[in-house]
Amino acid sequence: MRVCLALITTLLFTLLAPVFAHEGHSHDEPVRTATPVAPRGEALAGDFELVAVIRNGEVIVYLDRFASNEPVNGAVIEALTPSGSDKAIANEDGTYRLPAKWIDGRDHYDLIFTVTLGETSEVLPVTIVAAASHNETAGARSIPIWMSALIALVAALLAFAVGVLAVLRYPNLLKTKVLGAAVILFAAFSSPAQSHDGDNHGETKRTALQAGSDVSQRLPDGGIFVPKSVQRLLAIRTALTKDGEHPKTIELPGRVIPDANASGYVQSTLAGRLLPPPNGFPALGSRVEKGQVLAYVEPPIQTIDVSDMRQKEGELLQQIAIVERRVARFEKLVESNTIARTQLEDARTELDGLRQRKAQLDKIRREPEVLLAPVSGVIAEANTIAGQLAQPNTVIFHIVDPSRLWVEALSFDAIPKVGQASARTHNGRTISLVFRGSAAALRNQSIAVHFAVDGSTEGVWAGQFVSVFASLPDKRRGILLPRAAVIRTANGQQVVFEHVSAERFEVREVKIEVLDADNVLVTAGIADAKRVVVQGAELLDQVR
Repeated sequence: MRVCLALITTLLFTLLAPVFAHEGHSHDEPVRTATPVAPRGEALAGDFELVAVIRNGEVIVYLDRFASNEPVNGAVIEALTPSGSDKAIANEDGTYRLPAKWIDGRDHYDLIFTVTLGETSEVLPVTIVAAASHNETAGARSIPIWMSALIALVAALLAFAVGVLAVLRYPNLLKTKVLGAAVILFAAFSSPAQSHDGDNHGETKRTALQAGSDVSQRLPDGGIFVPKSVQRLLAIRTALTKDGEHPKTIELPGRVIPDANASGYVQSTLAGRLLPPPNGFPALGSRVEKGQVLAYVEPPIQTIDVSDMRQKEGELLQQIAIVERRVARFEKLVESNTIARTQLEDARTELDGLRQRKAQLDKIRREPEVLLAPVSGVIAEANTIAGQLAQPNTVIFHIVDPSRLWVEALSFDAIPKVGQASARTHNGRTISLVFRGSAAALRNQSIAVHFAVDGSTEGVWAGQFVSVFASLPDKRRGILLPRAAVIRTANGQQVVFEHVSAERFEVREVKIEVLDADNVLVTAGIADAKRVVVQGAELLDQVR
């Protein structure tokens, strides 16, 4: 039993020796990722950021602007490789390729790139290494080589001593002695060899240099690895943060309204039946000119009204007949100088008045009310159906000039002075505004503030709801960022993505304030002169 225990102990020490020795074995490792990626290296000089990736026997070079992450096209790139100097060839997709026949399976390659763009020239040294998988290296410990060798030597000596004691304890057992000797030899000679010879680094590195793919992935430490090829597909753009003072801004609910001097209502003054003009009712969105006939209103005549009108018409006809005979008699008398001519003229005047009253009575019975356009513009609302009854003060047409629109915002506090102002629609469009004035009386416990739309009004309609951003004289200090740079996470926290290296992004929790329709003010969470993603942040947030 003791012999077996000794042999087992010897074997355990023998097997543990190479394990400890390997944990202390460390090479220059690139950034660990959850999934192996193609061998790559990066460098930065001036305003250039360069990433070199080995793929299919070639070196693919990505050259971007450091501040904005925009691809640089039309540059001349020369590289000093292990086989000598070579010039990169520009591809149609904005990358550059360099033949890499000098690949021989080493774990890293040192290259020197010279980039020339116009009168600007930069030298960028790059070391291309194979990126190790995090899963493959997660269990490795960072132990120096000399400590690994010492642990392996102690384990081998301890295994040798245990083996010798086991053999001396039972000298009569030949088989055990032979077996012990075999164990001793295995512990003394095989363990140190396994501590390093068992690690086939050459084959592993050659495989790593020939394999790997560019896949975006979220790293264990919370960072995000996004290859340059994916960054260009997602159109990732960055900007350098700059601390400064900016005016304080308030956000108000608002609604687009027509300019009172360029809009109008078409209403009927009396009840009647609605009739179309010869060309028909104007359609919604059609252009009309001031004074154009839009519709007719034919007033209905009741039975009692018809009787009264007929009685009045009869009286007028009777009076007209009497006055006509008087005028005829006066004409004969004037010829004989029996009466004065003034009596004849008075009779004629009375006859003309009676005839006009008769004509007006006939007009009321036959002609409808004409509805005319009060201003030039576009038909925004139309409540027209031929034959429908129109009530007094009913809006038949609403005419709006689409090039002259205002925005009415509601504020619960008095706004003494407004600087710049803008509005944001539901689809993210920005509208520039000009302050016109605020009300001196409350409306539903709020103050109406009017702004005029400055510039093009295409895509803006009367009645549309918007968010108004008005700047105040007070100043606030912070970093100006576009709204697209800030992402709201699942827990409600607002974050931005900092571009810490060529292919690595990190999440930064920030505190923001509203600045205007396009920008926000970051008051905490990000430092000055940092690269922040301003385009494509939502796509980065989807990387898992």
